[in-house]
Amino acid sequence: MTIPAIPRLGVNLDHVATLRNARGGSHPDPVRAALAAAQAGADGITVHLREDRRHIGDLDLPRIMAATRLPLNLEMAATDEMTEIACHLSPHAICLVPERRAERTTEGGLDVVGDFARLSRIVPKLAAAGMRVSLFIGPDADQVRAAHQVAAHVVELHTGAYGEAAVGPARADELRRLTEAAKLADEIGLEVHAGHGLTFDNVGSVAALPQVAELNIGHFLVGEALFVGLVAAIQEMRALIAAGRSGQSS
Repeated sequence: MTIPAIPRLGVNLDHVATLRNARGGSHPDPVRAALAAAQAGADGITVHLREDRRHIGDLDLPRIMAATRLPLNLEMAATDEMTEIACHLSPHAICLVPERRAERTTEGGLDVVGDFARLSRIVPKLAAAGMRVSLFIGPDADQVRAAHQVAAHVVELHTGAYGEAAVGPARADELRRLTEAAKLADEIGLEVHAGHGLTFDNVGSVAALPQVAELNIGHFLVGEALFVGLVAAIQEMRALIAAGRSGQSS
């Protein structure tokens, strides 16, 4: 397993679709956003097809895949319906995430330990269909080990608690948890990704973790795009990721 010198950046387009769906119709189009992400140098596109279809819809997926050669990372709940959709579309990668109807966004990581039997069935099925399978988990050693046991290829560490922690001891403690989980995952042969709540101000320390191969960032980039444009926002994030990995971030 080769870890890139600079972590890849996957751009999540869910909230382009959120804005479209607020009024209905077709504008703004996530496909146009995917093309802008490719222009800006993104390494991949991430979308979450939720069971309630609150942002990205079924018809968006093949359109995005056809519009750009960037690999598509499909986030989804570990259900039979979503597994069938994924096997039909065959995107580059799947990231299994927890999902509750009442949540505004994904609030925590999968409980791989508690849902071991179901994930042991779904993960190999997705992998057998040719997709790389990632599990979105909190930075917890037991969850990392369980992800390996169900035959996932990748763990994506939930950085939400880190992003929300106040600068100082609280954030340092969350970064320590991420550091330890990333090291363990790498040691047992899992590729390490990270995402959720990452911004210009906090991405550097996560990018600096030597085991992290990819960062998936969406809400912040779409919000920042309102002020500077999506291409500029992505290019700035890529620069900060590179600076973080090289030790030049503040």
